[in-house]
Amino acid sequence: MLEGPLLIAGRGEVAVRIARTARRLGIRTVAVFSDADEDAPHVRAADAAVRIGPAPAIESYLDVEALLGAARRTGATWVHPGYGFLSESPGFARAVRDAGLTWVGPPPETIELMGDKARAKACARDAGVPTIPGAEGDPDAEEIRAFCAEHGFPAVIKAVAGGGGRGMRVVRSEAEIADALDAARREAQAAFGDDRVLVERYLQPTRHVEVQVLADRHGGCIHLGERECSLQRRHQKVVEEAPSPAVGDALRTRMGEAAVALARAAGYEGAGTVELVLADERFFFLEMNTRLQVEHPVTEEVFGVDLVEEQLRVAAGEPLRLRQADLRRTGHAVEARVYAEDPASGFLPSGGRVAAWDAPAGDGIRVDAGVETGTEVTSHYDPLLAKVVAHGPDRATALRRLDHALADLVVLGVHTSTAFTRALLADPDVRAGALDTGLLERRLQGLVPEPPDDLLPAGALASWLADVAPLDGRVGPWRRDFAGHGVVAVRDGTVQAGERRWQARAIPDGDGTVRAELDGVSRRYAIARDGDALWIGREGHALELRPALRERAAHAHAGEALEAPMPGTVLLVRVAKGDHVEQGDVLLVLESMKMELSITAPHAGVVEELELRPGDRVALRQPLVTIGDP
Repeated sequence: MLEGPLLIAGRGEVAVRIARTARRLGIRTVAVFSDADEDAPHVRAADAAVRIGPAPAIESYLDVEALLGAARRTGATWVHPGYGFLSESPGFARAVRDAGLTWVGPPPETIELMGDKARAKACARDAGVPTIPGAEGDPDAEEIRAFCAEHGFPAVIKAVAGGGGRGMRVVRSEAEIADALDAARREAQAAFGDDRVLVERYLQPTRHVEVQVLADRHGGCIHLGERECSLQRRHQKVVEEAPSPAVGDALRTRMGEAAVALARAAGYEGAGTVELVLADERFFFLEMNTRLQVEHPVTEEVFGVDLVEEQLRVAAGEPLRLRQADLRRTGHAVEARVYAEDPASGFLPSGGRVAAWDAPAGDGIRVDAGVETGTEVTSHYDPLLAKVVAHGPDRATALRRLDHALADLVVLGVHTSTAFTRALLADPDVRAGALDTGLLERRLQGLVPEPPDDLLPAGALASWLADVAPLDGRVGPWRRDFAGHGVVAVRDGTVQAGERRWQARAIPDGDGTVRAELDGVSRRYAIARDGDALWIGREGHALELRPALRERAAHAHAGEALEAPMPGTVLLVRVAKGDHVEQGDVLLVLESMKMELSITAPHAGVVEELELRPGDRVALRQPLVTIGDP
């Protein structure tokens, strides 16, 4: 191993995870943080930490000079980029090397080659890896129309640089091409600083399967099987597993050999992932991620390998310790991503303070988290809060363990995808392993669960206990109008909400929980106060109870301001004061946590108030634009 501290050039759960391995190996670590992350868990996970700038990533985590300055100030001798931010930036890799530091990753030339989807595709073809028909060379709208006329719909327009679903739009008709191309270019420019695109056939139905590779600088290269990543929403992965339920030994060998051939052709070093599209027994090259993947834990669990340790050893110049013939897979692992987003509101990003956090534990359970109680979740960064991983002797056991772990996870203060993911895991096709990349979107509406009926009366009991009664469980007279939930009354051994009444008894447990007995059934609930709001949760569900105030309608009447449905940044402003608009016209576009949202006119009228410009930050429920009478 190299001497000197390791600078971790990232944040969140991956920075905590890298620090954990480094500590086990006796390597001191340096964290970097923006103003928004001063008290973040990844800062405390390291031996030293350096502020690198304000909250916006472009002024901190994407600032190469600030990162190199942090290394100089702390004596760091090597840099691990994690994933996201500059992890696939050849410029950053070169700058690290030019500064005399060791880069934990592949050579800059390899990152550049694989980061350009057109060149990467050509490299894959030359290495004998099957590729999808497409048009490269940054086609314009007319060239895309010509391609679709020849090859048919659907097609996918995607950024030449980067990945992770950013700068990617599926088009199913000629009428969609112009808007999709504009959106893909805009998103690609914002995410990667490069608005070039290519177009390919969009194969359906298919699976998204990826192969983990490891290579050293001495010619050694192996693969560690495949991961199934087909459960996606908006091209963002939600659940991943290893191995894929669709891949047998013969296909696994062919895919692994193809991935190794591409890695060798690209001059790869370290840990990387070759992403493939799988249709029956045929697979096609999609892209190569030249970094650690978010879903790497499932591979670690089934092979018993610490991929971060292997990255560090390769960067230190050591040959691979692993041999292909010696690798043995054990059991099955499934990972669920926990996002700060609200499925009930169309998966809008959810910000705020984590008022309560408690991670599950038990046999076969692993949690990689970048938050804790008190963490501020902002719109500046990716909405991924944590990953819950379950390992078992077989797929059915791993799925059961994961469901129980998600039920035990407590996250209050921000809305999360936890209950939604539990509903997804219970889907019969998911349990049977009959997956494809369109499954989640097809089932989306049926997978957004309503909070269980008992959550509101239990929350009312908890709020009553906190507000007006000694903590002895006696139910007395009390009523409150909760925003969005109506009047809830607690009186004489009952809780009434709307027309329904429950026989009730409260049993305070302390330590952030309360036991409520409703109609003879007693359950424990997690509770947390956050300002004037009380959050209550059970088995992945969470409910926010806030004293009712006058709330504006989601779609304002004439003369009422439309409010921001999420905190974020203004990307585009399509109208100005005095403009006439029709119902459905796009007024402006917001971006938050890698998601774009168009704010549309709820009715025809005239723009009366609009003071925003691109780049402006907006808060949740901030007035955006007022549409008056026509």
